[in-house]
Amino acid sequence: MQLVVGRIGRAHGIRGDVTVEVRTDEPELRLAPGAVLATDPASVGPLTIETGRVHSGRLLLTFEGVKDRNAAEALRNTLLIAEIDPEELPEEEDEYYDHQLMDLDVVTKDGVEVGRITEISHLPSQDLFIVERPDGSEVMIPFVQEIVTEIDLEEQRAIIDPPPGLIDDNAEIASARDAEVAESADSADSGDES
Repeated sequence: MQLVVGRIGRAHGIRGDVTVEVRTDEPELRLAPGAVLATDPASVGPLTIETGRVHSGRLLLTFEGVKDRNAAEALRNTLLIAEIDPEELPEEEDEYYDHQLMDLDVVTKDGVEVGRITEISHLPSQDLFIVERPDGSEVMIPFVQEIVTEIDLEEQRAIIDPPPGLIDDNAEIASARDAEVAESADSADSGDES
């Protein structure tokens, strides 16, 4: 099974270093020197990591055969893909690989069907489930404990407790002041009818 573990960014310096946007919780394992990675586009790879280091909070890698800035810049936006055993599980109990979450049914804690996970977007602040609804529309659900309360791999479903407005357009009024304004508007409307 293939797992996207990073995306190559811009060249750094003149000796072939590249910045890497890490897309794995195990960079020390997946992006270690000596690792051979497939690529997307496939024509660029496979790439073998020669060295790796952190500089100013960013991971910098060099690859065998990439010795100058021009060669490094030619790799920009290439996805790095590791081959993993499909039975392999993350070290932490509440961590999941993308392939484990893809195609899970998403349901609310009340059992209402929301849709199916079709993509996982890895953002700097959090991960998002891209969920295709039965009508073909999509909804984005933050993959945070407060919203995604349970992942049940045996039942192939993710159980969510969404805040008002996340998966529907019927958001609750957020503040007491707004509620008072809405109540007085309703009172005025009912008073006009008598």
